[in-house]
Amino acid sequence: MLLDVGGVLELVDDAAWPLRFRARWAERLGLTEQEYDRRLESANLPDTRVATGVADRFWSGYGAALGATPAQTAELVGDFWDEYCGVVNAELLAALRSLRGAVGLAILSNSGDGAREEEERRFGFASLFDPILYSHEIGVSKPDGRAFAIALAQMDARPHEVLFIDDVDENVESARRLGLHAHLHEDTAGTLAVIAQAVGSAAR
Repeated sequence: MLLDVGGVLELVDDAAWPLRFRARWAERLGLTEQEYDRRLESANLPDTRVATGVADRFWSGYGAALGATPAQTAELVGDFWDEYCGVVNAELLAALRSLRGAVGLAILSNSGDGAREEEERRFGFASLFDPILYSHEIGVSKPDGRAFAIALAQMDARPHEVLFIDDVDENVESARRLGLHAHLHEDTAGTLAVIAQAVGSAAR
């Protein structure tokens, strides 16, 4: 079983929180949201989504572009990760823990440099999932088929053997085209029903 993190294993609204974050920090730094965006667009920051080891350079450049002090930048970074990680989907995680040893569990997540450390500190995913594949570490993001190919290779699995769960339709459709069983996560109850059916079918 291959799962996404944000919006699935974590309860977080990826459409809403970046807007809240931008509005909050623009106000705190005395900027309009338009000026906030303009400064970041001109800052030539590294792409943390598909590269590792760039987080420090990214955040120092981010803070400098906005005119933040080092203390403000540190607070901004902490606030970012709190929003990014949200809270764990405890019901789903408990159900998955009950399958440990019976079903292989892995993560494939679009991410940013630093996500592994932040999510592990909060939620301890490594105690349950192996492999854990982040876009910034493998250098490619979903829905690119190469991300799924890497995941299948790391899992030593064939596409038809894997159930993929994600909250983004584009990613689900990409997985289906590659031959994976794929479920669009809309609510935990529905996802748990799909998991139960998949595990029951595999056991027969």
